[in-house]
Amino acid sequence: MSDALLSTYDRAPITIVSGHGCTLVDSDGREYLDCIAGIAVCALGHAHPAIAEAIEDQARRLVHASNLYSHEPSGMLAKELTRRSGMSRAFFCNSGSEANEAAMKLARKWAFRNGEPRRSTILSCTGGFHGRTLGALAATENPKYREGFAPLPAGFTFTAFNDVAELDAKLDGRVAAFIVEPVQGESGIHVAEAEFLRAARRLCDERGALLIFDEIQCGMGRTGPLFAYENAGVRPDVVTMAKALANGLPIGAMLVNERAAETFQPGDHGSTFGGSAVPAAAALAHLRVRDELQLEGRVRERSVTLFSLLRELAARHERVLGQPRGLGLLIGLPVREPFQAKAIQRAARESGLLIGTAGGNTLRFAPPLIIEDEELRRACSLLDAALATAA
Repeated sequence: MSDALLSTYDRAPITIVSGHGCTLVDSDGREYLDCIAGIAVCALGHAHPAIAEAIEDQARRLVHASNLYSHEPSGMLAKELTRRSGMSRAFFCNSGSEANEAAMKLARKWAFRNGEPRRSTILSCTGGFHGRTLGALAATENPKYREGFAPLPAGFTFTAFNDVAELDAKLDGRVAAFIVEPVQGESGIHVAEAEFLRAARRLCDERGALLIFDEIQCGMGRTGPLFAYENAGVRPDVVTMAKALANGLPIGAMLVNERAAETFQPGDHGSTFGGSAVPAAAALAHLRVRDELQLEGRVRERSVTLFSLLRELAARHERVLGQPRGLGLLIGLPVREPFQAKAIQRAARESGLLIGTAGGNTLRFAPPLIIEDEELRRACSLLDAALATAA
């Protein structure tokens, strides 16, 4: 089935043909309980009727008109996101990498327009992940992603995650922006301490840099509130979004506050498909459903359940597992050497459970936010069996 595709992914030997709710079905008719949700994308599960209806309705009226003109879905989505975030303006693109590229370009242009063209450094954190394009990759410290792609764009440097003293030393007058994930995903699910984010806000204000929060994976309600930064009570100058925004359709967004809202002028940046009508309509439907289901409270409740179940598993398999960590429904379960998270992931799939992996030999849980307690209990029962097999 995938012989004609480039080998950029280590695909599992199954072909998914359909899905509903928290269940995926393969070409043999076998069902899987999905606890990775397309890598934190399908927050409302698969084939949600409100999303499907919004896509169908919009596709029958207008799919694409380009950004040479205004259209209702894009404008309405920008208004909704800025209203909910307290930001001033939105820029739409197609992915998380593109959203982060836009944010870093905006930071340099912002410094330039403020008469500081030499303020061009983008500071990011060790352990962070900001995308696969060359610019986003330059802001990603992990050598696994960077190997073979040198020379990367210049003007990027790194500081230790959750280390206020080092951030204080690194965030100098050459820094245009500090970009950080409120919850790091790819390094193994690590939560930014509130003190660290508050210090970042204070230092950026004192030293004239923009603060960018990358919420590509941890945003759109994955940690409870719509924006992960709400947990720490710290508002950035720029926040980037993608993944779950349209519940499966490609769309990315960069939201900026009033401080930076006038930075980009016509011709400074663009994206042919950014904010196209169909994904924008799907994103609007996602926000409506989120309100109807009161997802923030549900995520907090399901998070308590999942953490409790995973702690029980860790106690039962203490030779294999460490203690779970994360926030909301983005949780990492570390695997002790010599056991391998990839092997446990495969055993879980054979048992009928789909989970992810992340850096540091970690199992990654990012289920649909609509998942029920009973499905979480079933997921952990399936993982229990997989752990027995893997051990």
